[in-house]
Amino acid sequence: MLDLHRLRLLREVHDRGTVHGAARALGYTPSAVSQQLSVLEREAGTPLLERIGRNVRLTAAGHVLVRHAATLLAGVEAAEAELASVAAGRVAGVVRIAAFQSAFLRIVAPAVRALAVSHPNIRVEATEGEVEQAVPALRLQQLDLVVGDEYDGQPRPVHVDLQREPLLREHIRVVLPEDHPEASADRVKISRLSDIAWAACQPGTGHREMQVRVCREYGGFEPDLRYSSDDFLILLELVRTTGAAALLPDLVLRHGTPGVAVRRAAEADVGRAVYLLTRRARTPPVDAVAAALRDVLSLSGS
Repeated sequence: MLDLHRLRLLREVHDRGTVHGAARALGYTPSAVSQQLSVLEREAGTPLLERIGRNVRLTAAGHVLVRHAATLLAGVEAAEAELASVAAGRVAGVVRIAAFQSAFLRIVAPAVRALAVSHPNIRVEATEGEVEQAVPALRLQQLDLVVGDEYDGQPRPVHVDLQREPLLREHIRVVLPEDHPEASADRVKISRLSDIAWAACQPGTGHREMQVRVCREYGGFEPDLRYSSDDFLILLELVRTTGAAALLPDLVLRHGTPGVAVRRAAEADVGRAVYLLTRRARTPPVDAVAAALRDVLSLSGS
């Protein structure tokens, strides 16, 4: 009989591309993972992996097992959630969610507070995380929900095994020092901000790519990206204290921004979609958490 734990290891190796990557993700040593996969190959009666340089790839038999592993592991997850609910007499279980910072503060945290009252038998484990890192964990059942973001013109990859549900669409605002000459305008022309320093997220992030694209496309200049942080609250403080400019979404600016000017861009309406990702097989506890996230937004008028 095939062991589910070993099937999970095989799927992890497939997604990570190396035994070392799978070992790091799961907290094992590479030798322990290799030993377990050797046992799985004996159970299957056929090779499941072949080495390509320093990496490994699945054989045809390995792909068959990984495909079935996803179904089997989802079934076990659903059975465990249902058993926990039966034992508790109500919807119960552990739900793990990741969200980027502003969504964590404005959506996830209020939802967790509400769930403590409406569903006290659901244990919510929440962590801050960007969608690039969270999606692989969601697909490997290390997370149950991910709140992600997508800037206009920068589509995220589509995964057929995940379900995407829109939560809200927000505007991207121009944030300036109060004493900047353009701060008095209702709408700011990006083309007039070529001489100011900019604050953005780290290289390789969607936010930084969006900011560079907007400056190039609508302003006709390369932004002076002098300050970097993946923390939007730090970016806001950098605008306030250093005189830099930034393009920031509504969720960051919702509760007031003293000391800075917040304006719409004159050339274009730049926006960001915020969405929820789950696996397609959803348990009742995951459905309850998803509903709580939607309720937060409906109550806030978003």
